Amino acid sequence: MNYERDYERMARALNKLSDTAIRVKELSPGRYGDGGGLYLHVSPTGNKSWVFLGIKDGKRMERGLGSYPKPVSLAAAREKATECRRLLKAGLDPAHVEADDAVETSGPTFAECATDLIAEVGKGWANAKHKAQWEMTLGDTYCKDIRPKRVSEVSTADILAILKPIWLNKPETAQRLRGRIERVLDAAKAAGHRTGENPAMWRGHLQHLLAKPGKLTRGHHAAMPYEQVPAFVTSLRETDGLSALALEYLILTAARSGEVLGMVWPELDLDAKVWTVPAARMKAKEVHRVPLPDRAMAIVRSLYDSRTSDTGYVFPGETVAGIERGLSSMAMAMTMRRLEVGQYTVHGFRSAFRDWAGDQTSFPREVAEAALAHKVGNAVEHAYRRSDALEKRRKLMTAWANYLAAANTAKHLRVVSSR
Repeated sequence: MNYERDYERMARALNKLSDTAIRVKELSPGRYGDGGGLYLHVSPTGNKSWVFLGIKDGKRMERGLGSYPKPVSLAAAREKATECRRLLKAGLDPAHVEADDAVETSGPTFAECATDLIAEVGKGWANAKHKAQWEMTLGDTYCKDIRPKRVSEVSTADILAILKPIWLNKPETAQRLRGRIERVLDAAKAAGHRTGENPAMWRGHLQHLLAKPGKLTRGHHAAMPYEQVPAFVTSLRETDGLSALALEYLILTAARSGEVLGMVWPELDLDAKVWTVPAARMKAKEVHRVPLPDRAMAIVRSLYDSRTSDTGYVFPGETVAGIERGLSSMAMAMTMRRLEVGQYTVHGFRSAFRDWAGDQTSFPREVAEAALAHKVGNAVEHAYRRSDALEKRRKLMTAWANYLAAANTAKHLRVVSSR
């Protein structure tokens, strides 16, 4: 694209907008040209601001000029745009010119800017989970103190107050949060709501105030040591409730919580003792067959006998407006808290299983990884490995179930002998 030619054409027509049109008309989100590189930016929430677009050294540049109608009116924005064009013609960069009068004395809050950004970047998300994560991290969970602040007033001290409490104990969350805040503030600056450096910027700024990411803990899911899992399973079997059964089933199959909670009856072949998880519900988007040991079969058969639907959830939750839902994702975590092991995570049982398989068995690594639906090796190895090693994995999962049962038996014997 020839930016110089387009810019010259753009500069020929000026003063296309009017205060009346801007104030009275309900403008859709987007940019409206006034001519000469001056644009009115309308956010998804209806906030209006001025943006100047120009050409510097053959490259397109952008500078925010402030919010409309205060502190920057249409007339003031045109004056600023004229000055920007003059500076560009002289070979100077308007972005480096002092613009104190463009700093927001009013304008959108951080919450409004975060909403605008999520609305825009969310258009490219295929998974609603991403939107929920952004809304949660930029919401009251972490950003409660800055949400009502004018975005122009958010400072480095504000960012540090948010990040420091979680920087060491929740490193992955903290780094994602910092990046998302940085994007909100960058977008606000581009829309003319801020000036100066981004207080959430890492390089050259926060890197001098916080520990380096490479030195933080890895932030894996806290896993119960496999030696303690048998006793915990005993406690589960002594606990009434569907969530206890779901959690025990998860441990026995080394599955992810979403796979278990979303399981429906057609996925189970009770004769072949196989649970087939469809690709759509797998992290790797590939079908995963799970061989079921006897105890896992006993759990689903106990539920099968009392079921009312051939197609419903194996672990059903509430029915809302006539629509059945699976058990809540918090149900298993709450069971762990009631059993006073809340310091560990549900997902961590996959790590416990993998550690047990590596430390206590002679099963090949590939079989253990396949049981977790992990890919091993390069693309060539995947092409030649047509089988999912179902029968080898059945032996592994049976050994895991026997380990839990044998250890539980030994635990009860020790308790009896001590009385």
